[in-house]
Amino acid sequence: MEVRVKQFVSAIKQSDPYKRYGKISRVIGLMIESEGQEANIGEVCLIHIHANKQPILSEVVGFNNEKVILMPYGEVSQVGPGCLVESTGKPLKIKIGQGLIGKVIDSLGHPLDQSPLPKGLSSYTTDRNPPNPMERMPINQPIQSGVKVIDSLLTTGLGQRIGLFAGSGVGKSTLLGMIARNSNADINVIALIGERGREVREFIENDLGEEGLRNSIVVVATSDQPALMRIKGAYTATAICEYFRELGYNVNLLMDSVTRVAIAQREIGLATGEPPTTKGYTPSVFALLPKLLERTGNNSKGTITAFYTVLVDGDDMNEPIADTVRGILDGHFVLDRKLAEQGQYPAINVLRSISRVMNGIVDEEHLQLAQEIRTLLATYEENSELIQIGAYKRGTDRDIDRAIIFYPKIQSFLKQDITEHTTFEESIIQMKDLLNGGAK
Repeated sequence: MEVRVKQFVSAIKQSDPYKRYGKISRVIGLMIESEGQEANIGEVCLIHIHANKQPILSEVVGFNNEKVILMPYGEVSQVGPGCLVESTGKPLKIKIGQGLIGKVIDSLGHPLDQSPLPKGLSSYTTDRNPPNPMERMPINQPIQSGVKVIDSLLTTGLGQRIGLFAGSGVGKSTLLGMIARNSNADINVIALIGERGREVREFIENDLGEEGLRNSIVVVATSDQPALMRIKGAYTATAICEYFRELGYNVNLLMDSVTRVAIAQREIGLATGEPPTTKGYTPSVFALLPKLLERTGNNSKGTITAFYTVLVDGDDMNEPIADTVRGILDGHFVLDRKLAEQGQYPAINVLRSISRVMNGIVDEEHLQLAQEIRTLLATYEENSELIQIGAYKRGTDRDIDRAIIFYPKIQSFLKQDITEHTTFEESIIQMKDLLNGGAK
């Protein structure tokens, strides 16, 4: 008893009975400067605007001559000089649990329909470290995406991270909706980052549908929201996936798009005084991307299979963000505008796409069938100009003749209606029938 009393007395002596507030001294664009409070990078602060109004949430993102630089989670229209700033001493936490399944929430975990949060949720920090590399389980099992071209020719594994690279209007959101509805994962977490407000409800009702939403959690940060909210949307969605992975679930993360996360970080970097480097992106962008993308994947308890869309500026696959993301992920699917214009959906260019784990998760027969289709497509593409202008004569080359025969059948196989549901096994059977049913 005496030992416990001494511990309490020691704790009281070490505690600080004073609460120190700061005062706002300057607001420039996205940046708020305050002085006087004690705070660390990543801490959440409360900006008190009026006695009878809710304080504005903000986060510490830097320092300047002992002044604290804050970024708000909301609008700063009512913030003025002298407003009090209170440090909470904690990073951002959100409420996560089974009750969120079927809900549409914002970056702070609040339901967008203004309904109260379900009971029984747990507090969870959004900014977490990636798993220890030695705790990551190998990817040795395929996951059904429900999309024929992926399951057959670009097979994805449980815990793999894939980038969907495309320009605007080529069908990224539609493809994500198909995967969310048709996949055999336990839970889908869908992050809509920087989307137009109009497109959010359209995606939920048309692309995802009632069936897909029943098994999903949708995190929304629209383009009109502050840069910090857009970044936190990605962090919140990833944290929700990590929570369910710790419970042993197989989770799908579908993020649209990681490019807008990078743009939001660029806005913050420029506002805090970072120098622009490659195409105007600041160094912090290239530090954030691997930290965010490495959080998904396998650990000893569950899996997060991640699909990140990447907006490529002017269909340039070598622009800085696309190039960086491609180097981090375990494969990339390229959506080709030319194929979309020809009416092929999903418009995945098989020859420019790759799944880096496919060779280790499918059997030898599956691999040979996929390689044969790739060879036929490559042969046709290499000689397409000669074929289309009529300069190639049948019988000149056996491989080209065979490619000409199979090409229409392969194109038909690669097309899939939005509402069409195909299991992994059915995709393989159709691929076998395609090759066995044609001329040899």
